[in-house]
Amino acid sequence: MKILVPIDGSTYSQNSLEFLVSRKELLSKDADIELLVVLDPLPTRAARLVGKDSLVHFYEEESEKVLKPALKFLKKYDVQVKESFTVGDPAEKIADEAKRLDVDLIIMGSRGRTALAGLFLGSVTNGVIARCKTPILILRGKPAPEDDDIRIGVAVDGSKYGATAVKYLLKNLALFGAGSKYYLINVAGDYSGSVMPDMAGMALPALSEKEVLELQKKEFSEAVDPLRPLFAKAGITPKDVCLVGNPGDEIAAFAKKKNLDMIVMGSHGYGRFKSALMGSTAMRIAARGDVPILLIR
Repeated sequence: MKILVPIDGSTYSQNSLEFLVSRKELLSKDADIELLVVLDPLPTRAARLVGKDSLVHFYEEESEKVLKPALKFLKKYDVQVKESFTVGDPAEKIADEAKRLDVDLIIMGSRGRTALAGLFLGSVTNGVIARCKTPILILRGKPAPEDDDIRIGVAVDGSKYGATAVKYLLKNLALFGAGSKYYLINVAGDYSGSVMPDMAGMALPALSEKEVLELQKKEFSEAVDPLRPLFAKAGITPKDVCLVGNPGDEIAAFAKKKNLDMIVMGSHGYGRFKSALMGSTAMRIAARGDVPILLIR
């Protein structure tokens, strides 16, 4: 598995490294990992005054300040990585490197001090998602799992995006641990609030309680039944979780209740200049907790 890990020396990028070393099964399979430092360019006038050779040396020194402690940390766990640095717009450079290397996963911390500042809900993550279709794991500051086996919520909605997320997960099981526990989550609509006016204009329930339950059951089955054979083929029996209400709120609450280690979900992305590139559900989950979110385009 090829993995790109952008770092900036902050505690948030340290979260990425700690999560990485927790993936014992993945690391045992000779994962191909690259650390990437993206530096802010010096202003044009300053760069001209410094000169080309001195400028290159300056960038090398700045990148070394970030890479050296990261490499020292990884060496303690005998994790071998490649390293590189570049200068420019963080989102653009991360996406370019992900495409160049044809990586299977990008792991990013939630916030940063330097070029990655405001990473999770800001322009960098949105920019990376807009520029490439590489799956991206966003860590919110939650401590890395102590064990290789983790608790994973797989959010599906009956769309091709959810199915794509499941296929990615099953193709890369080493990332998640051989004995991990999976929750297959679907959030059904709350039809109980549906009303219709009677002859006098009074609001009356449009559906009985039984009809509401039947609709929710049908919605859940349509979303998860096509995915069951995929899990069965991989020898995995996920636990069904049918929630009702706003998807982002309900998934976030469930993740907190069960202390999930990760949410895996599909994302359509939208265009480069949209403000909610990750989709409203992922944004609401992120806003309501610190569970890591693995977004699959």
